[in-house]
Amino acid sequence: MEPKEPEAGKSRETRVRRRWVLPAGIDAAGLLSWRILGMVGVLVVIGYVIARLEEIVVPFLIALLITAFLKPLSNWLMSHRWPKWLAVIVSLVIAVGVISGMVVLVETQIASGLPDVEARSVIAYQEFRHFLGSSSLKISSGQLDTYLGNLVKELQQHGNEIFTGALLVGKTAGRLLAGTLLTVFATIVMLIDGAGVWAWTVRLFPRGIRPAVDGAGQAGWITLTSFVRVQILVAAGNGVGIGLVAFFIGMPLVVPLAIVVFLASFIPVIGAIVTGALAVLVALVYVGPIQGLIMLGGVLLVHLFEAHVMQPLAMGAAVKIHPLAVIFAVGAGSYIAGVPGALFAVPTVAVLNAMVLYLVKRPWRLPDQSAVESEAGLAATGADPSEQSPPQST
Repeated sequence: MEPKEPEAGKSRETRVRRRWVLPAGIDAAGLLSWRILGMVGVLVVIGYVIARLEEIVVPFLIALLITAFLKPLSNWLMSHRWPKWLAVIVSLVIAVGVISGMVVLVETQIASGLPDVEARSVIAYQEFRHFLGSSSLKISSGQLDTYLGNLVKELQQHGNEIFTGALLVGKTAGRLLAGTLLTVFATIVMLIDGAGVWAWTVRLFPRGIRPAVDGAGQAGWITLTSFVRVQILVAAGNGVGIGLVAFFIGMPLVVPLAIVVFLASFIPVIGAIVTGALAVLVALVYVGPIQGLIMLGGVLLVHLFEAHVMQPLAMGAAVKIHPLAVIFAVGAGSYIAGVPGALFAVPTVAVLNAMVLYLVKRPWRLPDQSAVESEAGLAATGADPSEQSPPQST
């Protein structure tokens, strides 16, 4: 028989070790906490790098949005036997033409409607002075002139700061020009060879996870194109709807106001609220309180139509994001990166949501689909089939 002393020693060792074993729930919570901390650390590092390279990242993201909008048009032209270079040029010319047309239209409308706005501004100012004198504030015209004179003196005393701000605006204009050139260049490259750029990016990852990265990227790209299409449709609906209401109640500068609403609507929720409040304020000041109430009703009607008709029909399941997630994403993005953060917050959340859902479902592990994806990837990249590793099967 074997001696019992080693068994007794092993038993004591097991008892000592069991004293330090945590309950299963605490152990699982600890493992989950470490993983969450690791993901948060990675996100912090990525956010820091993006913040340091903002002047490069922002033009690239804008180019992605423009490419997502123009790529279906160029693909449609190429499907009708247009040469690739001609389809890309026509798509870019259409985009530049639309933007230039909006700028010219705004400039023309402002130039033609400025005298009317000046006349209405004088009337509104006189009514405001009369309101201050007759209200419970009892601010006379002399007191108001004194306050305005003090404001002018403060502006004159801080002329140095204003001049410094003007220099900062000059530097910002130079950065804006450089960012515009980077955006145009990146858009042209991605329209011409976006598939090649993505294939090169996928090859940077280990072979075992390339199918997953490729599929997740394609799912994110489909979501981004759907999001851009929906946002353009929603923004156009907001601009046209509020512009029509402003036209019928006789507001000045209707076209510039509609274009401002259109551009601000690319920031979901927040942009619509801010521009709607601006439209109501302009109606109150330049037209009257009754017209202001009509504008408020029109703004609410347009937003209700957008929320309950346009977005459900146009968005569908491709860009399914809860409104609460949209609000928090816009708030967090604006807090972290200002206007660019608010602009890119929702598409970033939508794309990440689509990519995570794809990775969770793991469709690349299915034998039939993985073979199809492998053949499609090889055809797109022109890579050697011997270099590709076969997908794992469950």
